[in-house]
Amino acid sequence: AALLVWVASCRKSDVSQHLAAAKMAVFEKKPEEALREYRLAIEALDKDTSPQSVVYRARALRGAADTYYLELRDFRRAVQVYRELIQQCPEAPETLEGRIHLADVLEREFRDLRGAIAELTAALARNPPQSAEISFRVAELYFELADYQQCELEAAKMADKFETSAYVDDALFLRGQALAMVDERKADAQRVYQYLIERFPESELTPHAMFELGKLRADAGDEEKAIEIWVEAIKRHPQPSVVQSVIARVRKQLIATTPSQIGNAAKAFDRDVPQP
Repeated sequence: AALLVWVASCRKSDVSQHLAAAKMAVFEKKPEEALREYRLAIEALDKDTSPQSVVYRARALRGAADTYYLELRDFRRAVQVYRELIQQCPEAPETLEGRIHLADVLEREFRDLRGAIAELTAALARNPPQSAEISFRVAELYFELADYQQCELEAAKMADKFETSAYVDDALFLRGQALAMVDERKADAQRVYQYLIERFPESELTPHAMFELGKLRADAGDEEKAIEIWVEAIKRHPQPSVVQSVIARVRKQLIATTPSQIGNAAKAFDRDVPQP
């Protein structure tokens, strides 16, 4: 028994050394050497089911997956190792971050948006500190999928649950965008944009919300109110020339479609003058 304890202790020492060597190799920009050390650490843990071995295995798998992803840019292999981490060490702290990295790879490199949503949703189930940001990312991914109904639901849920988060104004703007994409929800989109403008007057998204609100009002036939909103938006909009061009175009349309008699009493009541 004493011999077995001693052997196990030696293995743990070897694993620690391999993990330390792997970290140093990553720091020194030697990813292949780092992978070799991570592999040796995992091999030293073979058939070891102790709680400590789970900790070491999670660190080794996470380190190897990150090395494939961030250093070697071998995305397929990174996905494989992240999934090994999730399968073998589902409750480890490293697995939580591993799921987030896996979602990044699936979204950016493979355009597997639903796969990314699944990983982020699983991460949210662990109630991580960055839950607000992750929730917002889930809503963004649904928007990319053109699932505007689910995007709106996720954005609304995020804004309600994390009302003090720095991402609330982002979520409200995204919710307005999603609603505006659905014909029968454009009035709801206007209300969301208006709420964002009133609640976060200093947000960098507020002038953008005003611009979008103006477009919705113009589309609804209230061009005068749209122009009023856009004039206010110009003060803070990062591209005032774009807003000005829209105002000029809508004003031109108003002039072209407004009868000349409107607002002109002399013409309106001069029956002897032929009307155009």
